[in-house]
Amino acid sequence: MVAVQASEEEVLPLLAEVSGRVGVAAVNGPEAVVISGAEAEVGQVADVLAAQGRRVKRLAVSHAFHSPLMEPVLEEFRAVVEGLVFREPLVPFVSAVTGAVVGAEVAGAGYWVRHVREAVRFADGLRALHGLGVRRFVEVGPDGVLAGLVGQVLESDVVAVAVLRRGQVESRALMAGVGRLHLAGVSVDWSAVLPGARRVELPTYAFQHERYWLEEPAGAGDVTAAGLRGAGHPLLGAAMELAGSDRMVFSGRVSVATHGWLADHAVGGVVLVPGAAMVELALRAGDEVGCGRLEELTLQAPLVLPETGAVQLQVSVGEADAEGRRTVEIHSRPHDPAGAVTAEWTAHADGALTAADVTPDKHDAPWPPAGVTSVDVSEVYEALADKGLVYGQVFRGLRAAWRRGDEVFAEVALPEEAAETAGAFGLHPALLDAALHAIGLLPLADGEGTRLPFAWSGVTLHAMGATALRVRIAPDGRGGVTVDLFDETGLPVAGVESLGLREVSREQLAAAASAAGDESLFRVEWVSAAVGGGSGGLGSWAVLGDGPVVDGGRVFADVDALLAASGSGVPGTVVVECRAVENVSVPDAVRAGLTDVLGLVQRWVGEE
Repeated sequence: MVAVQASEEEVLPLLAEVSGRVGVAAVNGPEAVVISGAEAEVGQVADVLAAQGRRVKRLAVSHAFHSPLMEPVLEEFRAVVEGLVFREPLVPFVSAVTGAVVGAEVAGAGYWVRHVREAVRFADGLRALHGLGVRRFVEVGPDGVLAGLVGQVLESDVVAVAVLRRGQVESRALMAGVGRLHLAGVSVDWSAVLPGARRVELPTYAFQHERYWLEEPAGAGDVTAAGLRGAGHPLLGAAMELAGSDRMVFSGRVSVATHGWLADHAVGGVVLVPGAAMVELALRAGDEVGCGRLEELTLQAPLVLPETGAVQLQVSVGEADAEGRRTVEIHSRPHDPAGAVTAEWTAHADGALTAADVTPDKHDAPWPPAGVTSVDVSEVYEALADKGLVYGQVFRGLRAAWRRGDEVFAEVALPEEAAETAGAFGLHPALLDAALHAIGLLPLADGEGTRLPFAWSGVTLHAMGATALRVRIAPDGRGGVTVDLFDETGLPVAGVESLGLREVSREQLAAAASAAGDESLFRVEWVSAAVGGGSGGLGSWAVLGDGPVVDGGRVFADVDALLAASGSGVPGTVVVECRAVENVSVPDAVRAGLTDVLGLVQRWVGEE
């Protein structure tokens, strides 16, 4: 069984070209179809669609369900089902077989035999429910796959809620789902959801005198007592001008406990601060000194947030040169609550800031643009997770996408809990990061690895506090992409003239996550060593031990024998035999071998 990005009308002619052992197993959306059947024929159809640039994904199943290959078992299945007792359902329901409301027809074996063989008409079922006035849908299952399809099939006046999410605590995901349904007008029995809770009255005037909402435990505090001033940014607590220059330093303390939304951005189980946050920090620092354009920013090393504890963050802005250009650097080090300085600073990004001089035009073209083809985004985050990039709810902002030639257009939005804080940022990092997820839909993103942003050029922020974006991404002709961001009315929000991408394999991501998670600066690196030629009568190389040696090399019993002959020249390479000591334990043998080698090296470096 293979899920393909195509309509049923596009798939059926392809099935007609192969043998009768392949069929449509499911129609989940306008361009979301599953084909099922004999492996060779299914693969043939999938290859044709993949060559057209369509997404295809093999499903992890044990049988080719809902295909012609199920027909040999249908009679046996009917015989079993006919032994059951059926009753007409008291509550009518929409069938995935017929795509319409059913009742008495399900009280018989024939319907369930069809259920095994025929296609699952999920999209038709959604349309039937919508026609009956249903506007709210709840998915009860292990992940929010079907909820994501609802918005592709139906109009924008529906609400689809998944009560379980992969990688999230079940109780939290369930409560979030119930809360969303409540906001959508569904009546909730709160006494059953929250036993023992009681209602409290809220004031009818603006919340000016007494706050009712719980706050996150961390805060910057009163930094003015330390001679600093507040930075006014969620990731930066203080700002300071350096004496004798116009340089500035911004500092903050970041952790999973104080900035929980960052935990939704992980690589191999390790929380990494996204590159979009580095861009936001650089833009914020530049805004303070009148340099609103990020001319360039290169990411050097990942910024890892530990499971416990925090990191100190520092953004430094250099003095302006003759043209008003300033350097910007971002560093971090582990935070020690006791105040002891034991760790070195790690450089994460560096670049340059200039004054903003770009006046963008409003995007007046129709949206989505003419001539585009819709792209299925329901499995984008599942595909990214397969490559080692795991995004939680805050970063899963890609809502819809379209493709036109080498261009990709997309819509992204922050979830409600993140949208409330968007005004504190110039551009919320989770929203910018979600906009970049559409890069994976470009043809240049094809391949085994994942292309990650690492070099930003010409970044300008035009409007602050956006909670939703329209996105245009296109190749820049240099192996990277250009990114244009607009709000929902077409007004410009931000632009990136060039974003350089670097392909990273799943193995590299796993290794980087592992190294970062261990907070280790040590790594194994193989360095090629040049083998130099020797001089004199001994030839270019020699062996200390028993030999044998060929091609001009010579054998010496030990260092003393080699030194005795050194008058004719020391060889460029000396090979030493290290033999295991017999009749001792492994640890003793290792210790004896290391002792011998250490003695040899000490003797060697002691001789001229």
